[in-house]
Amino acid sequence: MIDRAIAEAVTYRVAVAALSYYDGKEDEQPGYSLRDDVRWCLEPLKGVVAPAAETTFSWLISSTITDPTANRERLSNGLAAVSA
Repeated sequence: MIDRAIAEAVTYRVAVAALSYYDGKEDEQPGYSLRDDVRWCLEPLKGVVAPAAETTFSWLISSTITDPTANRERLSNGLAAVSA
């Protein structure tokens, strides 16, 4: 189980990344990497959830950044499932 503050930190970071993301950003902005955004969003979960959960959250975060409308509920449900 994770503390609610960790879930909120992940949610905040994903929201920031999603608001600044657009298709083609990696091509238009040298040095930008979706992978780096995902790593930044995952940072609060490092060492707190199992490696398998990190992999799942990595996919959920990436999907939510690139298509928030379609994926935010899955991410929220995943965070709720591991929150205290």
